[in-house]
Amino acid sequence: MPGWKNALLAVAAAVLLILAFPDFEYWFMAWFAFVPLLWAIEREKESTAKSFALGWLFGIVFFFGTCWWLTYAPITYASFPPILAYFLLFCVTVVAGLFPALFCGLLAFFLRRFGHSAVLAVPIVWVCTEFLRYWLTGNNWNAVAYSQAFYLIEPDVSAITVGGIYLISFQILVANALFLALAEVILIPRARRFSNYISAMALGIYLAPVVVSLFLILNKRLRRLSGDRSRWQKWRFRIVFAPICMLLLSIFVFFASSRNIGHDSSFARSDAVAYVIAVQPNVPMDGLSYPRWKQLRDKHVVLVDEAFSKNESKFVDHLIGPASETNGQDSDRGLVEGIVSKRFQEKPKVVIFPESPMNFMYEEDPEFQRFVSAFADKHNVNVLFNSAEPDPENKKYFNSAVLVDTQGKEIAQYDKIYLVPFGESVPAPLQSIVPAFVGSFSYGKKYDLLPIGDAKAGVMICFESHFGQLSREFVKRGADVLVEMTNDGYLGPTPVLRQHLANAVFRAVETNRPVLRVTNVGITAYINERGELLDATEPYTEATRVWSVSKSDGSQTFYVKYGDWFAWLGTIVTFGLLAFGLMRKRPSGQTEN
Repeated sequence: MPGWKNALLAVAAAVLLILAFPDFEYWFMAWFAFVPLLWAIEREKESTAKSFALGWLFGIVFFFGTCWWLTYAPITYASFPPILAYFLLFCVTVVAGLFPALFCGLLAFFLRRFGHSAVLAVPIVWVCTEFLRYWLTGNNWNAVAYSQAFYLIEPDVSAITVGGIYLISFQILVANALFLALAEVILIPRARRFSNYISAMALGIYLAPVVVSLFLILNKRLRRLSGDRSRWQKWRFRIVFAPICMLLLSIFVFFASSRNIGHDSSFARSDAVAYVIAVQPNVPMDGLSYPRWKQLRDKHVVLVDEAFSKNESKFVDHLIGPASETNGQDSDRGLVEGIVSKRFQEKPKVVIFPESPMNFMYEEDPEFQRFVSAFADKHNVNVLFNSAEPDPENKKYFNSAVLVDTQGKEIAQYDKIYLVPFGESVPAPLQSIVPAFVGSFSYGKKYDLLPIGDAKAGVMICFESHFGQLSREFVKRGADVLVEMTNDGYLGPTPVLRQHLANAVFRAVETNRPVLRVTNVGITAYINERGELLDATEPYTEATRVWSVSKSDGSQTFYVKYGDWFAWLGTIVTFGLLAFGLMRKRPSGQTEN
């Protein structure tokens, strides 16, 4: 086992990283949270097993601290004893923690084989292990990049469109490695050992070129000073002072230019080809007797009626300001209202009901078919809703998104491809042993696009917003917009609401397509192509939103074209380093433990 001081360093790193995620959202902490862990690995590098244990401890604490909300549903709805629910969560975190453990074990090995220059491998190895977690578990929840979802700046947006979440994770780990290098230079007088180390780290792609130049110029100076202990003591603080200031300045600029929830600019677009009415009904998770079920279904209609009555005044307010600010120009306002009313009436409209406990079954429920038909005809709208649709081949049901036209006839259907493990489907080897908690659904196989006026939409149902390859496949097939239908109500008023939202932010930026997020309990929001949240609702309230939909220019980002290429590159480099390290002798004077 590692020493207790190093164990505390690993725990401290996990706590710092937890604070970077919702509900805390001290996002900037991710940029130095790994430093205590990296320092602990440096101290325990002679033992791969001890380093592995430190990473495992870090991973368990981090995943437990950010995903504790997984216990909410079994405790609240299945009457699990809290101690049992948290024990099961611990078992899950033990598995998830193996991947940070692998990162630390590999890093210790590289430090022994390549010396301190192995710090350059820190961001690459992290990307590899994070990507490995995704491929082996089908889940990459709370990847490091997601901590930055609500505070993106323009360079981040550009990086995401190229390399997705893994390029942002890479940048964050570069910063952590650089912080460690600077700390060690200040604390350890043996400068020769670190001169090349610092120079190389300064080449981190996210730092300003002036910092890079500064390091390269000072590298020779470092070499000369390293032979003179007294002179190095005098100069070491001066040498690192400028880069530290630059780094702190970049963080300040990052914070100052970041953004969170913005104002609605998604309704009044002149190039709109259709309008979407998003309904957040706030349906409770239990107590749904049939009379209560019908009452809540009728509430959907009431919310849509209210949306239709309010949207025109909202549109006018957006164009020329509230009535109180128009200085009595009633004639101008009346003219605008007429134009707005005509535009809204002429364009196709789609009402979207979210995924919820309502459990609609369109094909097998004639009464619901009549309800939808009457509703669509009354408002002259298409209706998109979540429904359990039969799969005759497997004698199961699909978790589907069904679109009906103004006459209530089905015109399109998308069957959920990425089902929640153990929630909606159990992996094949365990199906006869472990039951699915929500239902045993069939996996969808087709990337069907749904029409919204002249535009095309790809639909992500709940957990599917977690998968970049799904949204990019939709866009490759011509999607102009992405729609997410979700229900996080079973997990309560917990950090999951914002953590899940973070996934949708990255999907919008990666694909350069807006995401129309329609939820049962929140957070419903329009997410534009730069990842900005517009017109967001408050959680656990009834709400409606009206947004415009426009056709895209058809362009595809680098990420859409090539997917997780950066993660694959990191994986290849990591395995290459591992192979090279196994063949290479240890530096002289060191012995293998």
